[in-house]
Amino acid sequence: MNIGEASKASGVSTKMIRHYESIGLLRQAQRTDSGYRVYGDNDVQTLRFIRRSRDLGFSIERIRTLLNLWQNQSRRSADVKALATQYIAELDEDIAKLQSIRAQLTRLQGCCHGDQRPDCPILEELGAGKASGAG
Repeated sequence: MNIGEASKASGVSTKMIRHYESIGLLRQAQRTDSGYRVYGDNDVQTLRFIRRSRDLGFSIERIRTLLNLWQNQSRRSADVKALATQYIAELDEDIAKLQSIRAQLTRLQGCCHGDQRPDCPILEELGAGKASGAG
């Protein structure tokens, strides 16, 4: 199939297919005599794998690792689980940071009258550069 058909079948844009090829996440497509890219079912399956991994927020380097594990039939599932466990821990850290930021902004929002006066506690605290516990 051509790149447009591979795009439709995988849900990955043609631009991203070319990008994934250029960074080695997807093998270089075979070419017709006229130079058009040709993709097979395995390529589409790999593109679906990449798309789903991106949907879950995995970085390109982690996807590269996951692809290697996926394509390695002698892999240990423990390696895959360890990678997922590490990513979950990082997500938990990110969630905690975001919750802290949200709490601080909620507190600041509550301090602001939101009326016609020029004074604003939100801007005052930002200008003071106070650290309130978030990184």
